[in-house]
Amino acid sequence: MKNLIMLILTFTVLLVGCNSKANKSEVTVPEGITRIEVIEHLNGGGYIFIKGNVNDSKVWIAVREMPVEKGGIYYFKDPMEMRDFKSKSLNRTFESILFVSKLSKNVDGSAESNNSMPGMMSGHSKPKASAESNIDVTPLKDGETIELIVKEKAELVGKIVKFRGVVTKYNSQIMGKNWLHIQDGTSFGKTTDITVTSDQTAKVGEEIVIEGILVLDKDFGAGYLYDVIIENAKLIREKKMNN
Repeated sequence: MKNLIMLILTFTVLLVGCNSKANKSEVTVPEGITRIEVIEHLNGGGYIFIKGNVNDSKVWIAVREMPVEKGGIYYFKDPMEMRDFKSKSLNRTFESILFVSKLSKNVDGSAESNNSMPGMMSGHSKPKASAESNIDVTPLKDGETIELIVKEKAELVGKIVKFRGVVTKYNSQIMGKNWLHIQDGTSFGKTTDITVTSDQTAKVGEEIVIEGILVLDKDFGAGYLYDVIIENAKLIREKKMNN
């Protein structure tokens, strides 16, 4: 009788343990959320590059630098895939990598910290940059101003625009491009600056000429939307004339 009781208790403990493990692994992931188990991770250029298991497949994702654990389970949503992405900081090209704005231990994907990509707007909002009071740029004789570009954006979309301005914000190598915020002292409505992407580098406070294609309502995914942006711009440094 005693042996029978011990056998029943042992069986009960094993059964509870199995059910506990099954329940732990069978967490319901909401629609639109992706679960990833970290295999390895690398840091570079302000990002953490994570190789992980997603639905029994191995994938790479990238997010702003944050602490992660090997073997840890994380969740994300709204990924944006980049093909043949080259990371200069890692000196490595990823055949496919998913850029995500947030990575969380919460199954609903809610953020535990602010690890969104810099230099971009979130939530499909419009620019909120404030004007720099000390910027006073002489407009180009053969170009536009920020005021004119925004005011006449419907007529200028898809065309090459050219204007002189000052770099007020700069982020390098996000999704393979350098990102600049440019102001020239003019504005239209609440818009005081224009976002520009370029392969060339720049410094905050530098006065340069921007020449690139005007694009409207550009959606990069992951909630990053620009109503006005200038892409693949040429950054022109003008020679200063000696008096």
